[in-house]
Amino acid sequence: MRRQTTTFGIAATLLLATLQVAIAQDGASKEDTKRAEERQRADSNAELTLQELFAGNEDAKALYDKAAGYAVFSATKAGFVVSGGGGTGVAVDKKTGNRTYMKMGTGGVGLSFGARRYDLVILFETEARLQTFIDGGWDSSAAANATAGRDSAGVASTFFDGIAFYQLTNKGLMASADVSGTRFWVAEDLN
Repeated sequence: MRRQTTTFGIAATLLLATLQVAIAQDGASKEDTKRAEERQRADSNAELTLQELFAGNEDAKALYDKAAGYAVFSATKAGFVVSGGGGTGVAVDKKTGNRTYMKMGTGGVGLSFGARRYDLVILFETEARLQTFIDGGWDSSAAANATAGRDSAGVASTFFDGIAFYQLTNKGLMASADVSGTRFWVAEDLN
């Protein structure tokens, strides 16, 4: 009888261990699936946003062609007196194809009301400038301006301090891409 109890105890322990492993693998699998979906969403958004930016905009395309890399973020900003926002994106080294998935956050105080969704494209003149951005060494206190009209006319065709910015909304390319007060960081959970 004691042998049956011991055998039953061992079998129950093995069954419990097997279930725990299966549950852990299922949890890891769901996490991996979610991570892959978020990366795919960032990659798809980057591709669509770049296509929208380049549509009929030869100057932006020419600047992109000169760039060592780029980053594209999809963001939402909302506020009532105090504003805040955030988003997710991807930074890409064009030479190596390496992708770094990133987050962004912004905040401020001022006359603001409502919410808006926008896409931000950042072009980097050199690999070093791209890497500095990824490493978090970029100072967003210098507001960036993409001199573009609503119809994408007159887009700047030069880099400012090694970077060029474009902000796209549902109304098209905006005349000013203000990124002051914005922080960018590597999304550890997506890389």
